[in-house]
Amino acid sequence: MNEVPKVNVGIMSEPEIEFTLNGEYISDNIKISGVHKATFSNGKVLFNDKEADTVVFVPVDAEKCSFTLHDVTIGVNFHWQRKENQTFRGALKLIVEGKKVTAINTLSVEKYLESVISSEMSATASLELLKAHAVISRSWLLSQLHDEHSEDGNGSLSAPSACVTSADEQICWYDRDNHVNFDVCADDHCQRYQGITRESTENVCQAVKETWGQVVAYNGEICDARFSKCCGGAFEQFENCWEPTHHPYLDVRLDGPDEDNYPDLTDEKNAEKWILSSPKAFCNTSDNKILSQVLNNYDQETTDFYRWKVEYTQEQISKLIRERSGIDFGEILDLEPVARGTSGRLYKLRFVGSKRTLVIGKELEIRRILSPSHLYSSAFVVEKVGDVHGVPQKFILHGAGWGHGVGLCQIGAAVMGEKGYNYQSILLHYFINASIDKLY
Repeated sequence: MNEVPKVNVGIMSEPEIEFTLNGEYISDNIKISGVHKATFSNGKVLFNDKEADTVVFVPVDAEKCSFTLHDVTIGVNFHWQRKENQTFRGALKLIVEGKKVTAINTLSVEKYLESVISSEMSATASLELLKAHAVISRSWLLSQLHDEHSEDGNGSLSAPSACVTSADEQICWYDRDNHVNFDVCADDHCQRYQGITRESTENVCQAVKETWGQVVAYNGEICDARFSKCCGGAFEQFENCWEPTHHPYLDVRLDGPDEDNYPDLTDEKNAEKWILSSPKAFCNTSDNKILSQVLNNYDQETTDFYRWKVEYTQEQISKLIRERSGIDFGEILDLEPVARGTSGRLYKLRFVGSKRTLVIGKELEIRRILSPSHLYSSAFVVEKVGDVHGVPQKFILHGAGWGHGVGLCQIGAAVMGEKGYNYQSILLHYFINASIDKLY
C-alpha cells in the first residue's frame, strides 16, 4: 500500500436532510452552494425537484470548501445522545437506505484521522497521546477496510454480530457488520467522527503527520486496535466481548507500571474485592487537567468512571429489564454472576425473576439491558437491599470502568502521556508483543 486510501463515512440517515454547502461544489456538472434539502421520495433522493438514486457533491477547492449537515445525532443510544450541526471537508454523497436519505462523507484516511482524534478526545491532549491515538485509529480503520475488501467478503479481522440462544441462555455480541453502503459510521459504533466541528489543533495535525501511515501490527497483520474510555485497572480479552477468537495482543494486563502483577478477576471473590476497592492504575485518576484533555464536553458529564454506583428500586429494575430485554421476568429476585472476563467484566449474568430465569451475555448486552442507555461497564457486583417475602426492594450495582476495556484505555493512555511515556511505549503497553509498522 503506497497511496493514502480513501474512506466513506456514513454520517446520518433521516427522511429529510438539510445541509449547507460552504463554498462551491459540483453536482451533475453544475456548480452549487448554499442551503439545501434532500428528501426521501418514491425510493429515490429528491433534490432540486429531481429524483435520483445517488446525488454527489464534489468540492471545487478541497482545502477551502466544506459542507454542514444539520441536526446530526451523536451518542446514539448512549446517555449523552443529542443533536448538533456538523461541518465536514471532502465530498458529500446522498443515497437511499430503507425509507431514509443517508449522508456519506468521502475523504482521505489521514484527513479522517484528524477529525477522529479530535472527536474521540480533546484536541488539547498531550502530543504523545494524540500520536498513540492516531496510530490505533488508523489501525482499526485499515483493518476494517482490509476486511471488507477480502476475497470472501467476510475476512478474519471482524466477525458479524451474533446471538446464540437456548432454553437457558441468550448470548449476543455486536460488531460493525451492518454498513453495506459505506465503510464506517460516524458514531461510537465505529469511531467518533464529527468532521471539523471539533476543530483540529496544530498538535492533532502534527500527531497525524508524524505517525503518517503507521499501524499497530502483530505477526505482520494489522491489529484489530480496539479502545475504550477506562479499563478500570485491568485489560479485558477480546473474546469475552465479541466473537470467540483469541487475539494474543488483546490479552490481560494491569494498567500500571507493574503490568504483569494482576489478580485473577475471573474468580468471583477476587473480582468483588477488586471492584469494591480502588487499586492503583494509570486510569485511576481524578486529575481534571488530564481528564479535560481526554474527554470532550459531553464526556465530562460522566464524573465517576473508575468506580461508580447505580441504584434501582424493585419496580424500576423489573420494568427496565422487561422493556430493554423484551422478556417478562416478573419481579427481579437476583442478578447472579456466571462468568467474568480478565478485567472483572461479566460476560454471562443470570437474571432470576419470579416468572423465569435466563443467562444473558455478552458484556454489551448486559450493559444495554441494565440501563436506559448503556451501563458504564459490565464490571460490577450486585448489592441487594431490603427483603419483603424473598423479594429484594433495591438493587445497587457497584461498578468499575467505562466501556468494554479491550485494547487501549484512553484515560490510562492520557496519564501515561502526562508521565512522559512516548507513543510507542503507550501503544506497546496496551497491545501486547505488537509492533508499529509503516504501510505508506
